[in-house]
Amino acid sequence: MTQPPQGPWRPNGPLPPPRATPLPPRPGGYGPPPGQHLQRPPTRPYPIPPGMPPGPPPGQHPPQGQYPPPRQFPPPGQFPPPGTYPPPARPPWLQYPGHQHLLAPRRKSNTAALVGTLLVVVLLGAVAMVGVLAMNDKGDSVADTGYDDSATTTTTSSDSYSTSSETTTTPPTTTTTTDEQTTDDTPTETTQAGPRPVYALADNPLFAGDVGTPAVTCNLTRWETSPAGAAAFFQSALPCLDAAWQPVMEYQGLPFFTPGLAFPEGTEWSSPCGDVSAGGGAVAAFYCSYDNTLYMPFAGLQTEMYGARPGVYLAVLAHEYGHHVQAMSGVMDTYWDARYNAGADTEPGLELSRRFELQAQCLSGMFLAATYGRGSVDDNILTEARTTQDRGDHNPGMPRDHGSDEHAIAWWEQGAQLNRTYQCNTWLSPPEDVS
Repeated sequence: MTQPPQGPWRPNGPLPPPRATPLPPRPGGYGPPPGQHLQRPPTRPYPIPPGMPPGPPPGQHPPQGQYPPPRQFPPPGQFPPPGTYPPPARPPWLQYPGHQHLLAPRRKSNTAALVGTLLVVVLLGAVAMVGVLAMNDKGDSVADTGYDDSATTTTTSSDSYSTSSETTTTPPTTTTTTDEQTTDDTPTETTQAGPRPVYALADNPLFAGDVGTPAVTCNLTRWETSPAGAAAFFQSALPCLDAAWQPVMEYQGLPFFTPGLAFPEGTEWSSPCGDVSAGGGAVAAFYCSYDNTLYMPFAGLQTEMYGARPGVYLAVLAHEYGHHVQAMSGVMDTYWDARYNAGADTEPGLELSRRFELQAQCLSGMFLAATYGRGSVDDNILTEARTTQDRGDHNPGMPRDHGSDEHAIAWWEQGAQLNRTYQCNTWLSPPEDVS
């Protein structure tokens, strides 16, 4: 299809900050001991935000204004009887917010444009395939309860293998060929070797099988509330995100490459996808699919509210990385096409946007499931992450393109508790679960 027109399109997705409610005191001892799987939280483990009374027990209809959790999906290949669903994953009183990312025209490919008058043949080394998915086994990894100021290392483990190394990644291999002594303007032919994106939504391979992120030991640089300190923290977290998602993508036969990280200054930010501004606290971070980069502006993080609460910022980064996973898999391009065809700001178009953003929430939760109880991701980090997820459509006058705060929380919890990509398949959910 042709690219959407420029100008009238409003940026869709920079992640909005959560509602201005202070974090509760850090509870001690939440979560399973290291070496065990994440368990569902006990009843009401955290104070409920003002004006949000607890919901009814699972299975009862919630009062008006409350939302149940997303319905869990059966494993691929299994289907519940018509009209029935598995029990809810969590009590409906939990709440959470979501972030935005720039609405960009559809990209023709994930390969960066090559500019110049002379092109040479470049052959990059083939990307090594791991071929084995490490599930979220909280095995025998040794947990470090603090931060590490040295270079970041990550460890992934499964029942079949364990590796520990400096994380390095390579973009998808491409081969570009041109005829020598070309005298016309014929475009060069670019082909991508190895796995390729699949342009599908509900039936994308990303959601096939019983697949979750593997256990990852993530040693983070200590958070310092300054632009340089935030940049160092995010740079130390990026290899951990790579280590969590690379095995998933390779196991599913999808491409993988490390995204870029950018730290724009000020309150007006530019990217190849367009311009965006802090907008009085309306934007926290965003992802641009043109340059496959996570934009983490310090001015958007609301550090004046949260201070040295690194779990808040880690979850924001994990959400934007979730958009990168959507881009690599082909989900993002397919979504842009579907939303453009539906009309970006029509109700069908906005519902597609909510499905897209709530899915990134779920993928963010999956990363915390992979890293919790190992390295720097301790009880405090998890608590800070999961109690600041009310990033939904609570700004008056803005389109409802991210989902309610309640659903933003619920989908993040779905990823953190269940850690399976098929449980994040928002494209199969009924409209009431993505409202």
